[in-house]
Amino acid sequence: MQTVDARGQACPQPVILARKALEGVDELVVIVDNETAQMNVTRMAEKAGCRVEFEHRNDGTYLNIAKTMELPVGQVALPAAGQRVVLVASDTLGRGSAELGEILVRGFFHTLNEVQPLPSAIVFMNSGVQLVAEGSPVLDDLRALDDKGVEVWACGTCLDYYGLKAKLAVGQVSNMYSIAEALLQAGSVISI
Repeated sequence: MQTVDARGQACPQPVILARKALEGVDELVVIVDNETAQMNVTRMAEKAGCRVEFEHRNDGTYLNIAKTMELPVGQVALPAAGQRVVLVASDTLGRGSAELGEILVRGFFHTLNEVQPLPSAIVFMNSGVQLVAEGSPVLDDLRALDDKGVEVWACGTCLDYYGLKAKLAVGQVSNMYSIAEALLQAGSVISI
């Protein structure tokens, strides 16, 4: 069985290495050394219709990946081609006054719940991940969008950088590989 050692690799490298190796085999072992890499590789493999089992060892986490024909229950799909994706790269909206930017971002997400069509996904990166964490002034609006079927993704590297991974209050942790796929597949990307 082929083994990919992705220990010490920064996001999205473990996902890229695993995806490339998975193209030519039916079973694969991927070794990672952190929870984010484990989650990201697992998510990628499950989206590809693979079964993933893992074992924690002293020298890392071993992900045993096997191709199956079944797609997992609750799988998160990429936005369909042609749909809108909103990219949020800051915790404020616009340039200039930070106070005004905070008011505008609250107004934007509140209004987004009232208009049609809704975006298929909202991707939070850089300081934008602060908006999906505990204490965010827009959590109620983001939860309402999530309840309406809008995918809410937060960059795992960004959450780690700001120390917010344990405080994620809405949506799910994503990785640069999935984010890049979503942005490239979208019919339009609206960056705020």
